[in-house]
Amino acid sequence: MWSVGECYSKVKKDCFKFISSQETKKDKFKNKDKMIKSFLIPISYWISKKTKKNPLIIGLAGGQGSGKTTISSLLTLILQKYFKLNVFKISIDDFYKTRKDRKLLSKTKHSLLMTRGVPGTHDVDLMLNFFKKIKAKNFKRLQVPAFNKAIDDRYPKTLWHRIKKKPDVVIFEGWCVGARAQSNNQLKKPINSVEKLYDQQTKWRKYVNDQLKNKYKALFGQLDGLLYLKAKDFSLLREWRLKQERKLWLQTKNKKNLKIMSSGDVINFMQTYQRITQQMFKDAVKNSSVIMYLNNKHQIQKIKFKK
Repeated sequence: MWSVGECYSKVKKDCFKFISSQETKKDKFKNKDKMIKSFLIPISYWISKKTKKNPLIIGLAGGQGSGKTTISSLLTLILQKYFKLNVFKISIDDFYKTRKDRKLLSKTKHSLLMTRGVPGTHDVDLMLNFFKKIKAKNFKRLQVPAFNKAIDDRYPKTLWHRIKKKPDVVIFEGWCVGARAQSNNQLKKPINSVEKLYDQQTKWRKYVNDQLKNKYKALFGQLDGLLYLKAKDFSLLREWRLKQERKLWLQTKNKKNLKIMSSGDVINFMQTYQRITQQMFKDAVKNSSVIMYLNNKHQIQKIKFKK
């Protein structure tokens, strides 16, 4: 028989060690005990009870800078350490198309598609193939892409993720995981300066929306459950994303050929995410299995289990 207290005593040291590795002098985690005890351990237990399906595919979504990577890493740690499950964590970001492919896309479809992030800038066929192979009865070792945001391109194959054993759980995290398409009427009015200035004919919006209607719908149909990190508003996400970019700069030792963004770049970058993010504020709350509500201080305030 499991208990929160027993679980916490076994995972606390490793969780705190990971959290410490993510902190900077100016950016410290607060209420670590509460986050782990009250929220992450119950979610881990919920996941563990669903592992009859092999593997269980759990999506984890949330806006830019909401904490997806941190939360997914801690859930992985708890599931492995206490629940003894083999967990593989992967980000939709790792499946971004190469700079070369996005450059071609920007020339043939729309210039905004050079900017990574929106549906259409990932290699969906590669992701679907990954899910097919991970679910195969006769599992064989896999190599999965890894993306280097500091240079805005994929790592060489020698640095890709390797999966030697079929996982019990796959955590698939990403800002648009589980996103749904809008109606054509919703696309007509620009919602920010990027859309107004660079997508006057709505060509980019329609292309991205069509991706959600078709390929990404099939992709997200692979999920057995969806966790959602719900921020209060888009302005908070922008603030958190700026912090994230500063942290990336501090953590990158080799700064040669870096593609780190300035504050202005981040603001423009975030505008390409805004439409889908704000739609997910509505849709993901309805369609998620578990919702984690974030307060203004970037902390989980409460959770709600729906499925």
